[in-house]
Amino acid sequence: MSAQPQPVNPNLPPDHVTVFVDGVEIAAPKGSMIIQAADRAGVSIPRFCYHDKLPIAANCRMCMVDTELGGRMGPKPSPACATPVADGMKVFTRSEKALKFQRDVMEFLLINHPLDCPICDQGGECELQDVSMGYGRSVSRFVERKRVVPDEDLGPLVATEMTRCIQCTRCVRFTADIAGTYELGGMQRGENLQIGTYDGKPLATELSGNVVDVCPVGALTNKVFQFKARPWELVARESLGYQDALGSNLFHHVRRGEILRSVPRDNEAVNECWLSDRDRYAHQGLQAEDRATVPLIKDGGQWREASWDEALSRAQSILSANRGDALGMLVHPATNNEEGLALAALADGLGSTHIDHRIHALDLSDGAVAEAFAAAVADIERADAIVIVGSNLRHEVPLLHARVRKATLHGAKVHVVNPVDFDFAFEIAGRHIVAPSQVAAELARVDLGDAKAPLVIVGNVAERGVHASAIRKAAVAFAGAKNAKLCRIPQGANALGLTHAGVLPSGRDALAMLREPRKAYIIYGIEPGLDFAYPGLAARALGDAQVVAFSQFACESTRAVADVILPIAAVPEVQGTLTNLEGRDQRSQAAGKMPGEAREGWRVLRALGGAMQLAGFDFTDLDGLRVAFKPRSVVVKPGAAVGASGSGLEVAASDAIYRSDAVTRRSPALQAHPLTAGAQAAIHPQTAAAVGLQDGMTGRFTTGDGTASLPVRLDAGVAPGCVWIERGYGATAPIAAADVEARPA
Repeated sequence: MSAQPQPVNPNLPPDHVTVFVDGVEIAAPKGSMIIQAADRAGVSIPRFCYHDKLPIAANCRMCMVDTELGGRMGPKPSPACATPVADGMKVFTRSEKALKFQRDVMEFLLINHPLDCPICDQGGECELQDVSMGYGRSVSRFVERKRVVPDEDLGPLVATEMTRCIQCTRCVRFTADIAGTYELGGMQRGENLQIGTYDGKPLATELSGNVVDVCPVGALTNKVFQFKARPWELVARESLGYQDALGSNLFHHVRRGEILRSVPRDNEAVNECWLSDRDRYAHQGLQAEDRATVPLIKDGGQWREASWDEALSRAQSILSANRGDALGMLVHPATNNEEGLALAALADGLGSTHIDHRIHALDLSDGAVAEAFAAAVADIERADAIVIVGSNLRHEVPLLHARVRKATLHGAKVHVVNPVDFDFAFEIAGRHIVAPSQVAAELARVDLGDAKAPLVIVGNVAERGVHASAIRKAAVAFAGAKNAKLCRIPQGANALGLTHAGVLPSGRDALAMLREPRKAYIIYGIEPGLDFAYPGLAARALGDAQVVAFSQFACESTRAVADVILPIAAVPEVQGTLTNLEGRDQRSQAAGKMPGEAREGWRVLRALGGAMQLAGFDFTDLDGLRVAFKPRSVVVKPGAAVGASGSGLEVAASDAIYRSDAVTRRSPALQAHPLTAGAQAAIHPQTAAAVGLQDGMTGRFTTGDGTASLPVRLDAGVAPGCVWIERGYGATAPIAAADVEARPA
């Protein structure tokens, strides 16, 4: 019997081996690849197809290295990305043989490449450029005509120049394995191989911009950024995504104060190295024509420009005349923590207990506030059973959906309880499609089997609906009974931070402030026509009151209700802190230049509070603000609720993915995306027949808040007795809050 081989280093953990890379001893996990061990040791190996977040393809062959094991050299170089490490293996990345193969592969890759670097958007940050400088020849030995590949129109976000493609298949593997949409693939074979979509349709994944990041050449580039600037002209500013509560880490690339593009900033605990299209392209909306650039005052029903002194004086006179119970303060849930602290202090100074950021809620009867996830974001992919309740998760938090997909790839079973059979990029183990009024009861019927690490995710279809309190109660009971971690998605990018800061009422909540109108209001960062859960009610309450609007946009709905508009910076234009859905405080830098005379919100609040001689408003910078104002503790009482009418069709409302906030709604590229479907009403065929509606017909949908005329789409995935609409469109706003009566137009 032969003796078992002894490990080179017996002190290593049992799941590690010893590898020598260019003479450097490394402890590498068993089953890992040479390229991973080399990266850990800081030894550079050239690569194109390899990406540490994608499955291994080993089709570019740029990472060839020499190996020696047991004193014997390998018969030929091995691809470092696809060769597992072995105990005692010696790897030579700079041997004569390895370098020859690497240079030969580089020469092959450049045979058909157009070498149009001067006009390529990837120029200056191109992996092919970088590697060719080290491994390429100064001249080509090939004189044959280069092949030309026709381009495909991949939609408004990704530009193509497929003649530059080197068939690394990173984009193919991203859409297949990360996004789960399988939209790109290889067509034909050999030198005729092309990467494309087969059907010529634009990319529909909500993560499509990531193919730009993974492409190592200029074949796929950012269409919005195309021909705008060179990389060396740009300054990178650390910032955060504020289109959902995940708080994706990103860089805004800025030239002379203008944000020209956004790219992901690696953070394994939050967004890994990815970015949703909504976070990537929303910056376009910052240049909208209706940006608030100067203070505006309404005189005799007409708007005019004013100086900051005059506008603040008008705001001061309104607030001085309406202190205490007469004043309501409504705050957008993407407002940063520092501005939240100042707003809470302003409310205290003016004697008002009516301040709230929960402007999306229709049911606050249980006094619910945002809560941090019971599980870390990175731990979601390790759950073995996940229940999604009342959420179109793929559109609500795209990268959270990607984490759930990773969990399913590891064997997790996903169950959904929804009023609509929403599209998910993973297999569903159990579908429970019921009307919103039945979601709470249906949740109790979900069977998780013998799951050891279950998770419950509650989203905005549930949290913003008229049955929210019942669903929240059912989710708490279900999580407790199943020993599951409860993850309620905060309704706003910084809803959790504003909750901690005390931007909450001890008096009337947001809905009650509108149902029992105040004489004056402060609205902060809100687009009244689309941001409120009950826009008709909001328009009536605000329209009859005096309103001071702190706003990024002087839109029609703001002009209709406000008496003075104070232009403030958007999130990418101001330094501040946001708290994400797991309770992680993250700070962003000011990136873009504020337009015109717009100012940081905290500076405007300081000026207003100082003019009114309120306590604490004598700070001069953000650090002083954080010292002056501490988070206040608020006991939130059970509040208002709209309640269901009990007649007509139940409304199931979700956010349109690219209509969820004022900045995103103003991004031309996102509005041209195929996921921006437009205002419509989706109804189950049986329900449509019962009320006399047909596919393609215009239907009239009536509530106490108004009437909407919408095109009808028949969809068997909608629960019977329901109508599904997407919020964020003016046409759907009148029916987003209550049950509807439906009939043909």
